[in-house]
Amino acid sequence: MSDQQGLFVKMALDAWNAETRAINALLAKLSDEQLMREVAPSRNRGIYLLGHLTSVHDRMLPLLRFQEMRFPELEPIFHDAPDHAVSELPSIAQLREQWKKVNDTLTNHMTRLPAAEWFTRHANISEEDFPKEPHRNRLNVVLSRTGHLAYHRGQLVLLTGR
Repeated sequence: MSDQQGLFVKMALDAWNAETRAINALLAKLSDEQLMREVAPSRNRGIYLLGHLTSVHDRMLPLLRFQEMRFPELEPIFHDAPDHAVSELPSIAQLREQWKKVNDTLTNHMTRLPAAEWFTRHANISEEDFPKEPHRNRLNVVLSRTGHLAYHRGQLVLLTGR
């Protein structure tokens, strides 16, 4: 591992951790009632965004080649379907707990992965194709998901002013 690789990994994981802390603080402020509201008329509800983010982070576990998903039952509700398409949702309390468990699991794996391993392929690219597309690595997954997390945090912030 080069010093530069270690620096890139630190920068990416620092951004991920900062965004995760920010959304955790926001979720702690939002009441269950607020999470049942739409972020704007005819847009996603807070509960859907919480479930969606939990599902996306859960999907990161196998994508980063860490382990299988912890809560695959969330995928058809919060990843494959839009908000309001599924009438029976898990409770907000359950989703808050699943969010915590998924992120604790991700953090545990992320902190133990050596810097050089972040530049290896993620699970959606074959070993044969990876040399042709080395940017399809584990660190790039974290970078893209950090942006995704920030985007949805921006939507959830809209629930605080109402």
